Amino acid sequence: MIVVFAYLAVINLVGFGLMGSDKSRARKGGRRRVPEKRLFLIAAAGGALGVWIAMRSFRHKTQHRSFVVGIPAILAVQVLAGLYLFDLVRAG
Repeated sequence: MIVVFAYLAVINLVGFGLMGSDKSRARKGGRRRVPEKRLFLIAAAGGALGVWIAMRSFRHKTQHRSFVVGIPAILAVQVLAGLYLFDLVRAG
């Protein structure tokens, strides 16, 4: 169980960091931006909360419908799956 929490902490920090890095690069007009596919991959891999918090904190990708709808949807699925799995572990 500790391994799962450690993984989620790391993947969410990675998602938060990548969003912050992309925002910084966007401000500087940099060419080497973080691809949107990578941000969604990190979110889908368990980092949706970190990506969502970064969206709000840095005001980044908040005009992109795919992010405004997609990241909270991924987060909702992850929360529901987590609650379901927690209930299974607790009952078993």
